[in-house]
Amino acid sequence: MCGIAGWSDPRMGAGDAAKARLLRMCSTIHHRGPDDEGSFIDEGVALGMRRLSIIDIAGGHQPMTTPDGNLTIVFNGEIYNHHDLRNRLIAQGHSFRTRSDTEVVLHLFARDGLESLNLLNGMFAIAIWDRRQRSLYLLRDRMGVKPLYYAWDGERLIFASEIKAILSALPLRPAINAQAIWDYFTFRYIPQPQTIWQGIYKLPPAHHLTLRTGATAPLIERWWDIPTPAPQAWHDADHIAEFDVLLSDATRLRMLADVPVGVLLSGGLDSSLLAARATGGPRLKTFSIAFEDACDIDERPYARQVARRIGSDHNEIAITHQQVRDFLPDLVHYADEPLADAVCVPMHYVCKLVREHVKVVLSGEGADETLGGYSFDQAAKQWDGAAALARAGDTGVDPALLDLRRARLPPTMTAYLSDEQKALLFRRSDYADSHAGDRQALARYGDATPLSQALYLYCQDWLVEDLLMKADKMSMSTSVELRTPFLDFRLVEAAARLPDHLRVGRNASGVYETKHILRILARRGELPDDIVERPKMGFPVPIYEWLRDPQRLLSIVTDHLTGPGIRLHEWLDPKALADVVTLGTAVPGKCKNRHILFNALVMEMWLRHWT
Repeated sequence: MCGIAGWSDPRMGAGDAAKARLLRMCSTIHHRGPDDEGSFIDEGVALGMRRLSIIDIAGGHQPMTTPDGNLTIVFNGEIYNHHDLRNRLIAQGHSFRTRSDTEVVLHLFARDGLESLNLLNGMFAIAIWDRRQRSLYLLRDRMGVKPLYYAWDGERLIFASEIKAILSALPLRPAINAQAIWDYFTFRYIPQPQTIWQGIYKLPPAHHLTLRTGATAPLIERWWDIPTPAPQAWHDADHIAEFDVLLSDATRLRMLADVPVGVLLSGGLDSSLLAARATGGPRLKTFSIAFEDACDIDERPYARQVARRIGSDHNEIAITHQQVRDFLPDLVHYADEPLADAVCVPMHYVCKLVREHVKVVLSGEGADETLGGYSFDQAAKQWDGAAALARAGDTGVDPALLDLRRARLPPTMTAYLSDEQKALLFRRSDYADSHAGDRQALARYGDATPLSQALYLYCQDWLVEDLLMKADKMSMSTSVELRTPFLDFRLVEAAARLPDHLRVGRNASGVYETKHILRILARRGELPDDIVERPKMGFPVPIYEWLRDPQRLLSIVTDHLTGPGIRLHEWLDPKALADVVTLGTAVPGKCKNRHILFNALVMEMWLRHWT
């Protein structure tokens, strides 16, 4: 795992100024790769990296160049099938100098160009310089596990794994992207491809960017997408058998490393099933976290139960409100953009615990978004009922229940404020519709059941910009590599092929249940029954309650959102923001009000840190 950075800049030569700029960029992301560093600088082009050594610790130094000197690569991520790909290349006459997956990617790209992406099973953000073609390529993995940012001003392109590295290379801070703030107050994150800064963008998942020297703009293209379900003659047993094998193999591949690997174990279905399948070899280390003085949301007893069942070496930590307070300023630093997911805090601290024992950890991200977790049992019941009425000829059925493209607002995980509500909060409201990107995604996906449409949409934004961004930034803040077996592209494609009732369907008692296929597998004896049957808790945090507690976090709210010097007043109406504070700290108060308050607090803290 690494952090990468560099540029294609005709105004920048290959002298001391270029070396100083690249060193500055890489230094800002030292936490992503404290084990090694490297650089490549040519006239108008530079590639740099910071390395967290996982595979071929001694020989995997980057940047790496082909023997003919034509292609040079920097690579952040892991290619889990690199052994198989290497053997195929050797059979075709290729020779290797290292055991690293980076060299495998380099050979494949030399042979197949951009088509080589289709062979890669992994998480990655890659930059490749083609000296002969005078072209820079940026490549991002299918599901967006690894972030990749770029700035483009019409002449030069600067890229990096984190925005802070790009900022360090610019002569001036860009202007704030006001549309991003507008969108943030709906989602609590900033949807791609925009960022909080004007002129800085996210390369979307499953896209590649090509910039040829002298081109007027980079060419950005999608190279993969989650497939639309197609009619199949398979029986349920065939789907279950395929998924069972793929899940085991996806987990096995992500346990391969030249350093020890552990598992984040919450005690929920997803992480427990991963931990059960990750056993074998040296005793597996598992890790859990909780909050002190929050017994009602403490999941550690479930995690301990699973750890005893599989025989893992279990480690856990409980954090206090003071630790939350201490980390919030670091949150807005490491996250780069405003990201008001309170789970960032425990994610950072559990990864800090992980780093005391192992460098690599598996996590359950992606299962809910590909297999129908959360409250999709209730949604599926409603959709099935509407479909039955429509088949019976009932003309009063809401068409949006049969096709989400007809809905006024697409389904999202965190729709805290509508555009109408934000119009009362902001000083001006002439912004673009925050849900425009969601509608475009649904239109691109096309005809499918409401469940398939909703899960596809969750995978485009919520999964990428909240869950995976949080996982990447918080794990890398502690120099830990986090791997996500449920996002193996073979599993994602297999999940998309499943009939709805194997994702969200009825159990033997006729009750709708989420992630039905996972529960079928787990009921075969891998996990205790109460782990399989317990409802999802997400990652419960008491932070929203603590925001109104004078003994805990209330003072951080008043320090940032009351009195003079509030930076948010540039965009938000002061009276409306004061109402957010009043409602969010009210006793009793609606949970949604506290989420909105936390969104405002994180944005204000971000503005004070970065501008």
